[in-house]
Amino acid sequence: MRTARRLRIDYPRRGRRGWRRWMPSWKLVSGLFLLFVGSIVGLFTAIYIQVEIPNPHDSARRQATVYYWADGSRMVSVGDVNRQDVRLSQVPRSVQRAVIAAENADFYSDSGVSVTGIGRAAVNIVKGKETQGGSTITQQYVKNTYLSQDQTVQRKVKELFLSLKVSNQRPKTEVLEGYLNTSWFGRDAYGIQAASYAYYGIPAKELDPAQAALLATVLKGAESFDPSLSAANHERAEDRWSWVLDRQVETGAMSAEERAKYTKFPEPKPPVKPTSQAGQIGYLVDLANKYVRGRSGLTGKDLAGGGYRIHTTFDKAKVFALTKAVEKVSGENLDPKKRADDRHVQVGAASVRPEDGAIVAVYGGSDAIEHFSNNADTSGVPAASAFKPFVYAAALEQGIAEGERSGGGTGPVPLTPSSEGVPSMLMSLHASLVESDHTPFVETGKKVGLNNVKKIAVASGLREESMAKLEPTFSIGTSTPSAVRLASAYTTFINEGQATEPYSVTKVERDGVAVEGFELPQKHRAMSSETASIVGSALRQVGWTTVGASKDPEGLRHYFPPWAGKTGPNDRMKSAWFIGMNEELSTSITMFRTKPDVPHLLPMQGVGGDDSERGSAFPPLIWAAYEQMAAPPP
Repeated sequence: MRTARRLRIDYPRRGRRGWRRWMPSWKLVSGLFLLFVGSIVGLFTAIYIQVEIPNPHDSARRQATVYYWADGSRMVSVGDVNRQDVRLSQVPRSVQRAVIAAENADFYSDSGVSVTGIGRAAVNIVKGKETQGGSTITQQYVKNTYLSQDQTVQRKVKELFLSLKVSNQRPKTEVLEGYLNTSWFGRDAYGIQAASYAYYGIPAKELDPAQAALLATVLKGAESFDPSLSAANHERAEDRWSWVLDRQVETGAMSAEERAKYTKFPEPKPPVKPTSQAGQIGYLVDLANKYVRGRSGLTGKDLAGGGYRIHTTFDKAKVFALTKAVEKVSGENLDPKKRADDRHVQVGAASVRPEDGAIVAVYGGSDAIEHFSNNADTSGVPAASAFKPFVYAAALEQGIAEGERSGGGTGPVPLTPSSEGVPSMLMSLHASLVESDHTPFVETGKKVGLNNVKKIAVASGLREESMAKLEPTFSIGTSTPSAVRLASAYTTFINEGQATEPYSVTKVERDGVAVEGFELPQKHRAMSSETASIVGSALRQVGWTTVGASKDPEGLRHYFPPWAGKTGPNDRMKSAWFIGMNEELSTSITMFRTKPDVPHLLPMQGVGGDDSERGSAFPPLIWAAYEQMAAPPP
């Protein structure tokens, strides 16, 4: 009886010597490769068979995102899902073509997945990078409809199998319809119908090809492409809008002749906030969201999806006091019905705690649901003479304003108006800062080097992107920092030369778990303590001459002027500023005039009457009223 031959792998190889004994044969290599491929195919098939398409998300179960005041009380809940499903037949072909051309040109012929895109996303997840890009329309539909937004390898793998199954079992028209109804377009709008109303105030069926291309544009990320959010967004949106139209020609979805009809950018209407965000609440929410996105990587879509608990630094009483101060001074001094120069006046303000950089209050405008732009956080208003302290500080740091002390020794001279032996340039800068004289600062900027002035301003907390061109006028405030940033940067002079990044959120939680990235910012040195002291001495005199003295924070019977910076009658800019500080608060207030259909700021001359010094009288009055209202009882 013949014995059955047993399967035996010839390794190490018989009849071979040396290294050849350990070199596998081509048969062995081929066999192992086929075994590996077969195992992968078998595993893939088994998983594919077992995966079932789940029920769609129930949008009604989505939790709101809740924002809290600094004292822990609830500020507002945001998160009602703004979504109105429509049939694909109600969506113009131009919208369908624009979305497909922009997001997934071979949608009708692909398998529903992009393996390379999933692989790249998986690698990025492992490396801790962003995972955006590379998904097909089917994958995005599956993620929107059946899966969470978690950025994990497991979720991406599940997305792969579900996308394949959906692509095989559902018609492409159903997938496209679902995608258009579940996608995030920004402005709290889920789906093409809600987006059409949010951007153009019309139902989706009335969208024209130009408007369709804009909505296809914001699908890439409304935070970067909603043209109403910023000038940079507008530029990006126009470029991509044009590309979406050109892309349709490339893919054959639109003829060149038809494309030539659409050359005018279809400006959307301004965003509208829900009534729950009326007054200052909408500005506070925007400021908190901006900070959260910058620190954690969460997107506007994530926050709109709900379920987060966001604890802010905003002090309810101080927000109320700042609002009342603006309304009081504006109401008593401005009369837009009778005086044309008082029309289109805007105010922005922010209070920052010098101790740690916490933003405790802002005034972003008259009402967040009527005036969308946040005046406290906008970069577009020249700082004018309020920028000069940084020129002064740069001169001291460079040694240009150093000299011999009257009592011997060298180094920066502690400045008082009666100091003897103080270098003439130092005295000139001091007096010019108080009197709002420009010439010494222009000359000092040239000697110090405008780039050195810029460096110390940025180190103190002003944003690089708000800095103006390095021209001679740079030293007299052509840069456009926000009220938040200017209030924060001025704390450097009260904190002995140390600056702190302003922050508005202390903690973010989801399902009881803290989101990482919200450690308190640390102080860093922006200038020497001597420089801060000398500039601070000049700012004290600015405060004295502008608003006089105020009671010290300990309630003693002594009175001290605040540290202050301001614009004055010599500023020929189109803005008025006042920054007032004490140990508790640094508050920056700006007033300017702007009209929606005019690209530049309007003149301030004549605001409040002919004797108002181009409107520069009002920010100090607002600050004084706010300090009185916000001060704790003695």
